[in-house]
Amino acid sequence: MIIVADSGSTKTSWLVVSDQGEKLFEETTEGLNPAVFPVDELLSRVLSNKVLIDISSQIKTLHFFGAGCGTEKPRLIIAEVLQSVFKNAKVNIKEDTEVAVMATTNKEPAIVCILGTGSNCSYFDGEKIHQKVVSLGYIIMDDASGNYFGKQLLKTYYFNQMPADLAQKFEESYNLDADYIKENLYRKSNPNTYLADLGHFIIDQKNHPFCQKIIKEGLQMFVENQILQFKEAKQVPINFVGSIAHFLNDEIVSTLKENGLTLGVIQRHPIKGFVEKHIVLN
Repeated sequence: MIIVADSGSTKTSWLVVSDQGEKLFEETTEGLNPAVFPVDELLSRVLSNKVLIDISSQIKTLHFFGAGCGTEKPRLIIAEVLQSVFKNAKVNIKEDTEVAVMATTNKEPAIVCILGTGSNCSYFDGEKIHQKVVSLGYIIMDDASGNYFGKQLLKTYYFNQMPADLAQKFEESYNLDADYIKENLYRKSNPNTYLADLGHFIIDQKNHPFCQKIIKEGLQMFVENQILQFKEAKQVPINFVGSIAHFLNDEIVSTLKENGLTLGVIQRHPIKGFVEKHIVLN
């Protein structure tokens, strides 16, 4: 059997495929970002899924595409973790940008963006993937991502800038006690995931004018800081993957148009696009 895994900081999607290319089933675990989580936490998250453990010895090939896997050290970390579980598998580790490219292109040039818990952007020239911005993580980067929107919501709420009607809904949806927030941001693990969970609120309330303003500002920052770094941006389609991109489809179309850019495709689950394009299914 073959496993294809697409992992961010929040969630890992696992798609199990037969040797003949037939899709068998899907599983999920928590995110496996080796740049964020220690080895024992990564291993614990894989071992938490009994179905995956039960079939682990039957896996011959494991394709893992993950956030945080852009440099050698974290790739080696997650490879060691996965190899310890899937002992008979050939384990291939690549950055999540690669599955995004493979899922949204047919080897034609394109800008490929990721908008999920975090954010990223690459240029695919038809053969190679190019990046101009090295991500420094959620604290100072990740424009227009789930954790970016979570931060903006908390800031505007605590600076008393959020309209009263929206603030009331925010209070009803989340624990906004200052001590609780600081506990999650500064003492607990994966604060980026916590912020991304708060960011879901802006999707739920995206038709509110205040939320529209935050969304537009975040997307414009992403365009300026990421997409327009590439001189080819106005000559090729701009593709997106990820849940934030999926739910902000209309807003993305509008922002790209304002910047003279052309939308290609938006795909929420790149793992499925990868399997359809690169593993023949029955």
